[in-house]
Formats: sequence, C-alpha cells, structure tokens
Amino acid sequence: MALGHAIMTALLDDDLSGYELARDFETSLGFFWQASHQQIYLELRKLSDKHWLSKREVTQRGKPNKIVYGMTRAGREALAAWVFTSTRTQVAKDDLLVKLYNLDSANAAHLSGEITARREEMMRRLYLYEKIRRRHYSIPETLPTRRKGVYLALSLGIHQGEQFLAWCDEALVLLATVEN
Repeated sequence: MALGHAIMTALLDDDLSGYELARDFETSLGFFWQASHQQIYLELRKLSDKHWLSKREVTQRGKPNKIVYGMTRAGREALAAWVFTSTRTQVAKDDLLVKLYNLDSANAAHLSGEITARREEMMRRLYLYEKIRRRHYSIPETLPTRRKGVYLALSLGIHQGEQFLAWCDEALVLLATVEN
C-alpha cells in the first residue's frame, strides 16, 4: 500500500491540516501503517500536485495560518480504483527475530528482557484496541458499511496481539531453560 492511499483514506470523512492528519494517523491508521510527520507532509504535496487533494489556507489568530487538505473527486475515484487492485503481504522486518537466531547462554537473559518489554507494550496496545472496540464497535453488525471495515481491521489487530502475547509467553518459558 502506498502511503498516499492511507492518507486519502484518513481524509475521506474530514478535511484536515497536515498536523491534524499526522496526529489522527497515530491513533487510527497508524496502528497498521507507520509514517513519520515528514513523510506525511511530503505525500500531501504529491497528492495535491496530482489534484487528488485540494488545499485551502485557514487564517488563525496568534499563530501561523494552516493549510487544510480535502479529497477531490479525482482523489476519491483514484482511491476507489485502488481498492480493487491486488494487495501484497508485507514482509516483516524485526530485529528481535534476527537476534533470536543468535541466542546463546550469554544473551538469553537480555533477550528475555526484550521479549518482556515487547509483551508489556503489546498489553498496552491491546488495552487501547479493546477500549476503542468497546466504545465504538460493540455491536459490529449495526455499523455503517465503512465502519464495519474499520472494525475488521481493529479485530485483526486484537487477534494478532493476542497471538503475539501467547508467543511471548512460550518464548519466555523456553528462554528460562537456557543455561548460563
């Protein structure tokens, strides 16, 4: 998936400034697609140059004016066409998994610590996912169509997180058996 498609998806319902988009991105699509603020601003310019996004300047008191971006008809058509293209599975890149190939008695405790930290991070993320699910998606069958898609992405994140916790528990038990 191109970052541009993720940005246009985030702009389907509301016009947003680059700052608002980057902030919202971190708490929604950002769970599943990572991008820095710099990457987002660069992509906004590209999408605007393609006329897939409109932009307008909004005057603010006491601070610099902001540029607000919105979807154009051409952008909506491009995004709709993109949905029909084939998707690719992204290959995972995780330093921890490569480190595990180098497991020995000297580094087992350190790697256990890394796995424990990852487990705690996932627990926090799952807590947030569950909070979002309960607040906004408690009865998925009654959701508007597009919100059902968001629910399905959130549901997959929850299932993957739970599976990751189970793997962490298995890994920590096995690493505890490594002799010093």
